[in-house]
Amino acid sequence: MAEPHDATVIHVATSAPYDVLVGDELVGRLPAMLGERVHRVGLVFPEDLPDLPARVRELLAEHYDVLDLPVPPGESAKTAAVADRCWEALGRAGFTRSDAIVTVGGGATTDLGGFVAATWLRGVRVVHLPTTLLGMVDAAIGGKTGINTAAGKNLVGAFHEPAGVLCDLTLLTSLPAEELRSGLGEVVKCGFIADPGILRLVEEHDVVARTQVLRELVERAVRVKADVVAGDLTETGGSAEHPGREVLNYGHTMGHAVELASGYGLRHGEAVAIGCVYAAELARAAGILDDPVADRHRTVLDRVGLPTGWDGASYDDLRGRMAVDKKSRGSELRFVVLADLARPRILAGPHEDDLRRAYDVMTGAVR
Repeated sequence: MAEPHDATVIHVATSAPYDVLVGDELVGRLPAMLGERVHRVGLVFPEDLPDLPARVRELLAEHYDVLDLPVPPGESAKTAAVADRCWEALGRAGFTRSDAIVTVGGGATTDLGGFVAATWLRGVRVVHLPTTLLGMVDAAIGGKTGINTAAGKNLVGAFHEPAGVLCDLTLLTSLPAEELRSGLGEVVKCGFIADPGILRLVEEHDVVARTQVLRELVERAVRVKADVVAGDLTETGGSAEHPGREVLNYGHTMGHAVELASGYGLRHGEAVAIGCVYAAELARAAGILDDPVADRHRTVLDRVGLPTGWDGASYDDLRGRMAVDKKSRGSELRFVVLADLARPRILAGPHEDDLRRAYDVMTGAVR
């Protein structure tokens, strides 16, 4: 068992700075991260998560009054009805601004719990204990919170930074392999947009085997996100040289569309992997990205067992879904694409022929 000093501390230097701790056996640090001023804690966790919520509740109960806020598993938690149930429970318990939320679960639980914290009394303290790789490298960091609607994913939300994040790697030992692979979709994305060292690690090691390399991948991906959000927390825009926080949406325009079209049958990281391949093919069709980098998307994602194509919906269906993506401006589609490894840019208003060409490659109609 790792000692506490083995934790890696990654500082997120936004206007409300906080630390992300990466290491083993970190659950015990929750009270210190919440602080002494908190009186009550709302514990948000998925109903099907075994053992850990009880362990966390027992730990928190030594310091605070604890209110259980169980939510449905997965994306079914991210609805206005579930958020309303949490608000009503907080109201009945008399939660005030001196109280806090703790989320224990994957990315969907983190998104929903963060949104509840952001909206209760216009914002109360929240600490995230993500239990999946996807939650550790994506949802728990950066302060984006949200719920879904019938029109699309994460269209309702708020920016609300956590007081801290505990990435306890021991929680990944029991994570199903398919969930680990899903998280690697976001990790590989970070390799393409900012840190090609991630791609080399994936190509040279069996990262699904949960070796020490996995810890390095988590740390690298967290640092990529921390650096990006420190420069552009609320996605107001980057510069001519860099798209700012919008870069983290690489693969997400098509990714969210196929995720929604699949009825969330595709895991988020699987959908992002498909979306990254689509973005690479779009950039290739537009003459922006060369063949070796475009082809590398498939080889790296194949290496970890992630899908690189999907033919479960028509072009018109997916294009309509992309039109309501958060990055769209009016009727104009916008994509994060690459000019090269770690050289992201925005492609606004891509040519319809290029969009269709990339779709045909994604569905296997052409290669």
